[in-house]
Amino acid sequence: MCVWRLRIVMSLCLLFVLGTVLLTERRGRAAVASAEGQKSNSATKTTPATEIHGFDPANLDRNADACQDFNLFANGGWMAHNPVPPAYARWGKFEELAEKNRDVLHDILEAAAKNKRAKSGSLEQKVGDFYASCMDEQKIEAEGIKPLEPEFQRIAAIKDVAGLEMEVARMHNYGLRGLFGFGAAQDFKKSTEVIAQAQQGGLGLPDRDYYTKDDPDSTKLRDAYVQHVAKMLTLAGDNADTAAKESKTIFDIERKLAEASKTRIERRSPEANYHKISITEVNELTPHFSWTEYLNARGINGVKEINVGQPDFFKALDHVLTTVPIDDWKTYLRWHVLNSTASLLSSAFVQEDFNFNGHVLSGTQQILPRWKRCVAGADNVLGEALGQFYVQKTFTPQARAHARAMVQNLITALQTDLSTLSWMSDVTRQRAIAKLNAFTRKIGYPDVWRNYEALTVTRGEYLENVRRGAEFELRRNLNKIGRPVERTEWGMTPPTVNAYYNPSMNEIVFPAGIMQPPFFDPLADDAVNYGGMGAVIGHEMTHGFDDQGARFDAEGNLVDWWTPADFKNFKSRTDCVVNQFSSYEAEPGLHLKGELVVGESVADLGGLTISYAAFKEATKNKPQKTIDGFTPEQRFFLAWAQVWASNIRAEEARRRVTIDPHPLARYRVNGPLSNMPQFAAAFQCKEGDPMVRPADKRCQIW
Repeated sequence: MCVWRLRIVMSLCLLFVLGTVLLTERRGRAAVASAEGQKSNSATKTTPATEIHGFDPANLDRNADACQDFNLFANGGWMAHNPVPPAYARWGKFEELAEKNRDVLHDILEAAAKNKRAKSGSLEQKVGDFYASCMDEQKIEAEGIKPLEPEFQRIAAIKDVAGLEMEVARMHNYGLRGLFGFGAAQDFKKSTEVIAQAQQGGLGLPDRDYYTKDDPDSTKLRDAYVQHVAKMLTLAGDNADTAAKESKTIFDIERKLAEASKTRIERRSPEANYHKISITEVNELTPHFSWTEYLNARGINGVKEINVGQPDFFKALDHVLTTVPIDDWKTYLRWHVLNSTASLLSSAFVQEDFNFNGHVLSGTQQILPRWKRCVAGADNVLGEALGQFYVQKTFTPQARAHARAMVQNLITALQTDLSTLSWMSDVTRQRAIAKLNAFTRKIGYPDVWRNYEALTVTRGEYLENVRRGAEFELRRNLNKIGRPVERTEWGMTPPTVNAYYNPSMNEIVFPAGIMQPPFFDPLADDAVNYGGMGAVIGHEMTHGFDDQGARFDAEGNLVDWWTPADFKNFKSRTDCVVNQFSSYEAEPGLHLKGELVVGESVADLGGLTISYAAFKEATKNKPQKTIDGFTPEQRFFLAWAQVWASNIRAEEARRRVTIDPHPLARYRVNGPLSNMPQFAAAFQCKEGDPMVRPADKRCQIW
């Protein structure tokens, strides 16, 4: 569950499709996605377990004390019997559900691939041929590095910075990463308009911190990365000595870019990422890089302004362009072409790509079977085509109606809460309620499906299919610049086990993929559904009022709509959450970054608070009973906890602490609940118990 990340090219608004397929395949191997996951390394489907409606008492650890460590009490039994499978870096309830969804997609794709009589240009033909081309290992193996040779030849022909610029534009047109990110997104201060935006980038490691931290683990990872780059270049045809020198050259360039980059915490501020300037001013910012020529090469006409997310990065980039020899830049670009496409090539490249991105970075022991990676790739490139078949099989009108009713109940509960907050003035209160009532609610799947008519998909051309998919998606994105915002679009595909809030759209979005057990089960009791799906809905709603969302008004504009006193009160409450989560450790000496995870943690606390109120309101006139020895109130909190049941590898936990705005799962359970008197009352926890934060440190927002 996440707020729509406020980056210059928002992470859910635009990920270059080619890079997205690569990332998805790496995530599939390493099981690193926040809310996507898979189940086992077996190529066969999972065997359905006995159906249980509500939380499963077998998941409990009866020897644990709920008031000492509620996560262990609620999930200890599950954790003991569900170690992380070899092909995953983390294994939990999100991954179990995503695996179930993937089995459905697998059936759809297998059937489509076998249907040779599907009408040319139809959605069935496109998803079937895309999947079939991905599964054609014999052809992919025979081609080896050949699909990249034309790109390598173009890079080799570069003679100066102008030629470098044109090649970067070409790479970006095909979704290949390099130097920086560029795309279309809503104007933070004019939410009805779409503008061009540029953001820092150009790195091969997951984050700038990997280049700048001096601890032993970071040093070890950097050394492993340099070795990995050399191995990949050797596979691409370089001799070992040349590849070793080239890898150091590449790392040195990337380190210069990293040192000029803003941290993830710094980029959490929307204001810090908003610097809309004219094309003339952008060209003055980078006198050795012509944005006019870059835009022409991207096929973008009429752009008068660009939002330059991190001006200092682009100033530094311009300096690096003139101080690094052209031959070194050619080596850098060649690497980023290879790195962007490695998972799409023959097995030697795929395996080495996994060895670093899966094994070294996340601790994953085995690669996923190909069919699982191909399902993930199809979902990324043709997500709304595949999604139409998915919802026909899995998401009934009744399920959509249930979800809409629960969303309305949660909105009513939050409005009631806003109406009575003691720390908020009436002026701010009315604006907050207006924002809440203006939420756009997207449930299950888009009302207007994406049109894939312009995308050509053929059998036997996997890399070309992905490239065409990248070009299709990028052109669709870039064509938005200068046009009114299209408010019917979605940032997630229907099978996704996740949800999001987008502050610029002021919308809450819940794909069909998450509206299943353990989140929502129409046969379970109210307590379980409100503790699961209700808290998810409340989480996304309160993202509208977290440290980022609170800066946007009802229309999605970045404006100051709080009174100074109210915002000061609000900031002191979010600071409490920052301090709480900064005290937690992933391992001894490695603390979570409270300023990085504050948005998700505020949303967890707010979502639970609001959902609990909605649960009590929805059941006040209904007879309630104890089930499996637990009261309705206890079952509410157990349902929340068991959503987050998971095990994680140490390497993956360290990676997440560096880059993930979500806290580790165990702290998503214990952190918010330790602030809630309702939880303490339900389990009769007392002052002094670890699950009851001291009154002077207790965080409360809503």
